[in-house]
Amino acid sequence: MSESWPAPAKLNLFLHVIGRRPDGYHELQTAFQLIDLADELRFRVRDDPGIRRTAGPELVPPGEDLAVRAAQRLQQAAGIRRGADIALTKRIPVGGGLGGGSSDAATTLVALNELWGLGWSPERLGTLALELGADVPVFVRGHSAWAGGVGEQLEPLPLPERYYAVVFPGVAVSTAAVFQAPELTRNTPRTTIRAFLEAGGRNDCAPVVARRYPAVAEALAWLSRGGEARLTGTGSCVFAAFADRSSARAALAALPARWSGFVVRGLQRSPLLARLAAQRASRNERAE
Repeated sequence: MSESWPAPAKLNLFLHVIGRRPDGYHELQTAFQLIDLADELRFRVRDDPGIRRTAGPELVPPGEDLAVRAAQRLQQAAGIRRGADIALTKRIPVGGGLGGGSSDAATTLVALNELWGLGWSPERLGTLALELGADVPVFVRGHSAWAGGVGEQLEPLPLPERYYAVVFPGVAVSTAAVFQAPELTRNTPRTTIRAFLEAGGRNDCAPVVARRYPAVAEALAWLSRGGEARLTGTGSCVFAAFADRSSARAALAALPARWSGFVVRGLQRSPLLARLAAQRASRNERAE
């Protein structure tokens, strides 16, 4: 039986680079806002240890797909001989800074933990998730969050309901290249949740990305005509917040044809958690 599971995207409402650690990773502060744009993954459990991607984006070879790597890593860590076929329907732009690959990996961990009957706790899955990427744990936890460390120190963050106009200028940005850039600001003072909610923050990576990717700079300037626009993460997508859907739609009314744009709603809770609850309820019904 093939099981369908959602993998929602995120926005970084701000991203401060606090410093660089001795291990080369960067110390960050950010606010993760989950949104209702999502990839879809379907899983078919195998009785042999094979892990296969049966469908997915052409831009990402199966061997580099974080969903495949997540399945392999969980299988190895759990020491089991079962496998899975994974079909990925991609809706989140690749390289856009919306966390699509990380979310795909998180959904794979959560779904296969359930479908393989491992019974791992969210904390244990979160530890494994961090091995796959700094953004993966927040998707495993399934709540919009305040984050520190490299992105793994998470605290639930209640956020006001907002709609977002998002513009994807059609380029993919390399996260590694951005964090290796010599001109990246790496000494932003620490802030607090209260200060962020009162005054906001900035994305320290935005100047680097805008300088290296002219299309991103152009998209930022275009969307800022109707209000403040920001870059999300280290990707190429830019966004602006609005109180209602109609205002967000209006902001994209004259979107240049060379770009793509969409309106999304901010979420406090990931649809992945609802899907997990439904899976467990169905399993319990079958057991009765």
